[in-house]
Amino acid sequence: MVRNSSSRAIRGPDHIATNKRGFWLLKNPSTNKDLGFTQQERDQLGLNALLPPRICSIEEQVALEMEHVEAKSDALEKYIGLAALQDRNATLYYRVLVEHLRELMPIVYTPTVGQACQRYSHIQRHVRGIWLTPADIDVMPERLREYPFQDIRLIVVTDNERILGLGDQGAGGMGIPVGKLSLYVAGAGIHPSKVLPISLDVGTDNAELLEDPDYIGYRERRLRGKPYDEFIEAFVEAVQQVFPNAVLQWEDFHKNHAFDLLARYRKRMPCFNDDIQGTAGVVVAGVLAGLRITGQPLVKQRFVYMGAGEACAGTYALLCTAMQAEGASPEQIARAHLLFDSKGLVRDDGSLRDPHKAVFSASPSTLAHYGLDSIDDPQPVDVIRQMKPTVLIGATAQAGAFTRAMVEEMAKHVERPLIFPLSNPTSKVECTPAEALEWSGGRAIVATGSPFAEVEFQGIRHAFGQANNVFVFPGVGLGVILSEMRTVPNEVFYAAARALAESIDDERLKLGALFPDQSMLRECSARIAAAVIRYGGENQLGRPIPDDEVDQVVRDSMWFPEYLPIVPRPKEDDSQAE
Repeated sequence: MVRNSSSRAIRGPDHIATNKRGFWLLKNPSTNKDLGFTQQERDQLGLNALLPPRICSIEEQVALEMEHVEAKSDALEKYIGLAALQDRNATLYYRVLVEHLRELMPIVYTPTVGQACQRYSHIQRHVRGIWLTPADIDVMPERLREYPFQDIRLIVVTDNERILGLGDQGAGGMGIPVGKLSLYVAGAGIHPSKVLPISLDVGTDNAELLEDPDYIGYRERRLRGKPYDEFIEAFVEAVQQVFPNAVLQWEDFHKNHAFDLLARYRKRMPCFNDDIQGTAGVVVAGVLAGLRITGQPLVKQRFVYMGAGEACAGTYALLCTAMQAEGASPEQIARAHLLFDSKGLVRDDGSLRDPHKAVFSASPSTLAHYGLDSIDDPQPVDVIRQMKPTVLIGATAQAGAFTRAMVEEMAKHVERPLIFPLSNPTSKVECTPAEALEWSGGRAIVATGSPFAEVEFQGIRHAFGQANNVFVFPGVGLGVILSEMRTVPNEVFYAAARALAESIDDERLKLGALFPDQSMLRECSARIAAAVIRYGGENQLGRPIPDDEVDQVVRDSMWFPEYLPIVPRPKEDDSQAE
């Protein structure tokens, strides 16, 4: 398979040559500049009478669009307004997002995107991406070829069953691939024409959606079993046929499918699951950053997890990889992790219900080591008391899953406990940062999955980095594309985690923030992409790029949203028509 991953191919063209004129340029979000068309473009392209006389710079347009956003008091209305801008003028939308990432990320992604997914059939004005249903199983390649852009390098695909902490959202789950690809474009500079959101709309078991007369999705119960597997197989084969240069990100699949799909396809094509591996990358980065504060080695850390689904299972696996790389013995690694699921402590007693949990179930020897073998049903407080963990990680989608008793017990044994309540949206968080600080006497170092404002506790200011996958997946995606990897092993995410942890400046660490400010996303993504490329080259997984050229290759590949010159296409030139 030949893959053309030159910087120009990823960043997009340097001008647009078109046969279109006037009204049709204004109605195409890829060519529309609103009042940003130059006088020469207005003269050449038949736009003079269709626009007021004022010519605005893109900087002036950005300021006006932010005025529009700030005039709306409701977050969902802001989401709808930004979606309308994306549908009207894509370049301006991404420029607004790039320049105001800190303010707008909670709008275009978590937590507001959760509301958007729940209300999708009622708020959608213009659908995006590719929608596939069971009726398309025999014509998948033809359906993919209907998309107007064919040099696709990055796909985010969901079957909509496990959207954030909200469960089955049917067709509304498309809000997640759309939102994540906006962050790929803004955060890693992958050109909008190179990315594609896909909804595998295989039905829904959400009765409320099925009863909604305005529901836009496939109005059937979810496809299950062999028909589901055959549908996914047909989809993967179509992607490999139509978009052979694409990296595929599995997104928001139920754990019953997520682990199996990743295992089944990760060696057949460059793909990863962000809920498993992306979450792991960002949490491991937070742990490594926290150890910059505490000064402790990774091999001496002990972890308790509330949750044993995709997020915690992925984090466990990547922490094992990291500890092994740091020289921990297999016995040390096995004893360093204890996980709870909805039924209690996950242990090797013949009662496991999910195959993916076997790898991290606590062995009898581990339980005996901590004196837990004599307790019939150990509760989290029991485990914390006996194990004395240094890190508490939660991905339960259950508000209050971290109790006062748990954090107080942890703080008895650890000077600076690391606490990660990761669930989102905010209503699902295991505990708030303020609670963690109060219960630990102000000593906890906290990172959350949802955004939280700074807190002053006992006269000391505390900031909370958001453990958001956006700090990892854009850079990983860009790095995998540029290095032309055929597979994406877990070690890629350890390389990404290390790069992210190293990117946090000392001032933020002093405030307790374990992640950079979101305005630094493009810089973080570039650093991660470079680390991924170097890992791929060192391990013969991707094309070799000289070490001293890697950073420049990444910079040259990142698209920055600014208006391109638009010129009439010469009649004899059919090569670059838009």
